[in-house]
Amino acid sequence: MAARDPEATKARIFAAAVAEFAAHGVAGARIDRIAAEAKANKQLIYAYYGNKTELFATVLEKKMLDLAISVPVDPDDVEGWVDRLMDYHAAHPELLRLLFWEGMEYGVAELPHEAERHAHYARKVAAVRDGQDRGVITDAIPAPDLLFLLVAMTNWAMVVPQMKRILIGGDPPDADRLRASIKEAARRLIAR
Repeated sequence: MAARDPEATKARIFAAAVAEFAAHGVAGARIDRIAAEAKANKQLIYAYYGNKTELFATVLEKKMLDLAISVPVDPDDVEGWVDRLMDYHAAHPELLRLLFWEGMEYGVAELPHEAERHAHYARKVAAVRDGQDRGVITDAIPAPDLLFLLVAMTNWAMVVPQMKRILIGGDPPDADRLRASIKEAARRLIAR
């Protein structure tokens, strides 16, 4: 008989939940499918993560933490940060899908774990504000607004790939041109 490995089971459940929520959102996701994909029973999912809403919140929180660690906001190198952010989302498209589903399902209603989300974004805004205080980037736009604009501009093509393909094109040179355009727009947006 094989020994139980709770951490391996949690990891399989987490990976299956990421894929399920990215594909179907909270409302459309099914614990049965997560359990089948993870080769775990439903009771373990509930024991480890609580209900479906809590599981989604945990998945999103961990994915956002991974992004924050992997691609910290860098007001001293906004172009490099844009490159790293675009590369991260190309390698991990599920995070933007999760955020998009969250937005569609919750709208402006309070989110599960919203206090943690505020803290997450406060750290990013603080990095932008620090760059403003040091005169590295403009302070003509409030730090939260500037961060929102930079992130939106950088991420939108991944959120609506059909629009990108129709407007920009779908070939590698088109993607390279768009990346250069986003970096130029970011340079102009942060210019003092």
